[in-house]
Amino acid sequence: MDFECILFEKDGPFAIITLNRPQVLNAMNKQMWLEIQAAMADAKSDDAIRVLIFTSHGRAFSTGADLKESKTRSPEAYRDYLEYLQTVSREIIGFEKPTIAAVNGYALGSGYELALACDIRIAAEDALIGSPEARVSSSATGGAFRLLHDLIGPAKARELLFTAENIDGREAERIGLVNRAVPGDQLMDAVRDMAEKIAANAAFSIQVLKQGLIRAASGESMASLMKFEVDACLACVASKDRAGALSDFENRKKLD
Repeated sequence: MDFECILFEKDGPFAIITLNRPQVLNAMNKQMWLEIQAAMADAKSDDAIRVLIFTSHGRAFSTGADLKESKTRSPEAYRDYLEYLQTVSREIIGFEKPTIAAVNGYALGSGYELALACDIRIAAEDALIGSPEARVSSSATGGAFRLLHDLIGPAKARELLFTAENIDGREAERIGLVNRAVPGDQLMDAVRDMAEKIAANAAFSIQVLKQGLIRAASGESMASLMKFEVDACLACVASKDRAGALSDFENRKKLD
């Protein structure tokens, strides 16, 4: 697939999706979501890829939905667009490999929700993050209601959604919305450092750990979750990664 709205590259164990509509501050249209989905399918099928990174070109991560495109949609077309957006968002949330968002500049609306759908978020300290939907008579998408509730709690989620105010990267880190805030010129270095730490671990183990966390967030019962833990642990110790991982661990202990 030829990409018009994103850049897609592979760098060792990393696949990198770069939002690439800088002339409109990476506003998200249907084509961008289609390309994100296609790039994710490629990254998922490539066994060499261990971590998927979302970043952006220009001075914004994304300012959200492309309002020029949305103004021309019929109600039926708008429903089709939103349902497709939700489909891709679910694929990001459930993506079997770890995902990291590198958030710079403006991260608003569905752009901010794309970052929320990732496993880990690292933001520039001066990034501006928020949900402007209440200001423009719209509503949140991309699983934001659950994701915000789980990340920052119900009270803070209500505050951010109801006021439609932006917060910077430092405040986002303070309330737990992002994992870390760093100076803007260090953003991609920090993301790559995190990705390298993840990629160094057993891929199958990371996959089942992510499955367990998703199941826990869904409200699955403790009894069912603990049964999954047994099955997941047995699957991991029977995997091809196990012998090499134990040998590496023993060698590290000897060095220490």
